[in-house]
Amino acid sequence: SSGINAEWPLRPGPLSIMSHSTYNIQWNEAQNHIKELLEYEAGTDTQKPETDRVSAFQTAAVIYIKYIQVFRKLEECYYQIVHPQKRIVLKHVLDGTMGRLLELKNEMVNLEFSEYHFFDDVLSDMKLTPADIEIPVPRYFTQDNEKDIKDRMKLMAETLAKYRLDETSDKKEEIKMSLEEAIKIIQVHERARQGCLRAKFMREIRAQEEREKMLSLQGASTMDPDVASTIIQKVWKGYSQRNKTLKLREEELIFIGMQPNTDAQVHHKDSPVSKVNKREEERVLIQAQHEREYQDALVNIKEKIREAEGPDIKENMQDQIRQWFIETRDATGKFPDYPSDDEGGSGAIFKTKNGEGGEEGGEEGGKKKGKKGKKKKGEKKEKKKKGKKKGGKDKGAGGGEDDDGFKMVPSMFIPGIEEASMTYEEIWKQRDETENFQQKYDAELIKELKRGEVESEIRVQVDDLMRQELKNLKAVCKTLPLFNPKPTTFQSTNTHISLTAQIT
Repeated sequence: SSGINAEWPLRPGPLSIMSHSTYNIQWNEAQNHIKELLEYEAGTDTQKPETDRVSAFQTAAVIYIKYIQVFRKLEECYYQIVHPQKRIVLKHVLDGTMGRLLELKNEMVNLEFSEYHFFDDVLSDMKLTPADIEIPVPRYFTQDNEKDIKDRMKLMAETLAKYRLDETSDKKEEIKMSLEEAIKIIQVHERARQGCLRAKFMREIRAQEEREKMLSLQGASTMDPDVASTIIQKVWKGYSQRNKTLKLREEELIFIGMQPNTDAQVHHKDSPVSKVNKREEERVLIQAQHEREYQDALVNIKEKIREAEGPDIKENMQDQIRQWFIETRDATGKFPDYPSDDEGGSGAIFKTKNGEGGEEGGEEGGKKKGKKGKKKKGEKKEKKKKGKKKGGKDKGAGGGEDDDGFKMVPSMFIPGIEEASMTYEEIWKQRDETENFQQKYDAELIKELKRGEVESEIRVQVDDLMRQELKNLKAVCKTLPLFNPKPTTFQSTNTHISLTAQIT
């Protein structure tokens, strides 16, 4: 009924101390299944609406369960992967997956009109158990916001302490009492205390007398001390051996998997679970350390790029802008107006130059887009009309169901998942990390990111300089005698060089 392969085992791995490569492989598996889900969901857009409500719920339930399995995998990877740049992409995919889960949950609620769903048939077909579709709370909710949570708890504690202090600071009225009355009350309580002690002492004396009386009536014991010690040893050895046997039986049942571990055994420092928990905590600490190093590298590498490549970038920009001055003057006979910051500055110049060859294609594309936009608007109007008709006929139907049947509403999170998946395919899937065993930041990726930022910052400075230079060029050209409005390229170049020399 689902239309996709139900044999899709995707379960979190066993509790073991996993390596970096293990989580990389696990992430790759999750990404492959995301790709399969996205391809299937893209195919559902062209399919006819489902008229059978039960079949539609089965389809939505299968996709929902598969997204849960992918989410569990991604959440585990994000919690344990220590590479800071991988975790950025992982979080993007993870957030999109959670959003898609909420959308599918809403679809199922609209289909069944209930917040609770039964997946018995679907789980049986997919050979899964209810434990495999439990949705854990993502650990990064608390891990990434640990500082904010601590500050909030501190503020609440201070507020409560202040409130309680105000309560206790209220002075209560003192009970006025004379000295004689106070002494009388103390005497009464002291006599009562002494009377209780005297009664307890008398009870003990009477109990001792009764024990002595009973012993005198029974007579002295005739048992041999050796026999008595043998009986005591026999009883104790039997008790001790029964405890040992019971313990061995429990260990055997635990070993063969017939009995779960007790809390004492689970939290024992040498137990496998304790070792795994300790290793996970260590990886979280490594994550924080690598994240700090990554943030420092973002600043340091940017400064190095500005120092090493900044002068060359600035010079190249100035040469390109001057060449634009010459080309525009050759074509129009006058120097151009420099684009403002709102228009993009010199960035708009290079965009225009790069897009000159594709103007016709751009116009055709614009026409096509316009037609598509009109079509989309028409489709939206038709959908609204259908919705109104449907609202008049059946107000109880779900939001994704029309007169012909059920069809899923377009997702708002799938584009984000596709974007993050594309980033993974282009950067991380085939990346060679043999030399990055500790999974620290990748300096080359930071350089690619920061080089663009440095260029943008330098472009602002260059724009200010070139605006002033263009202003000076225009002023000098007005004062030159017999100025030829349309010189040849060779003459224009020489004239520009001489003008620039005069300005400088």
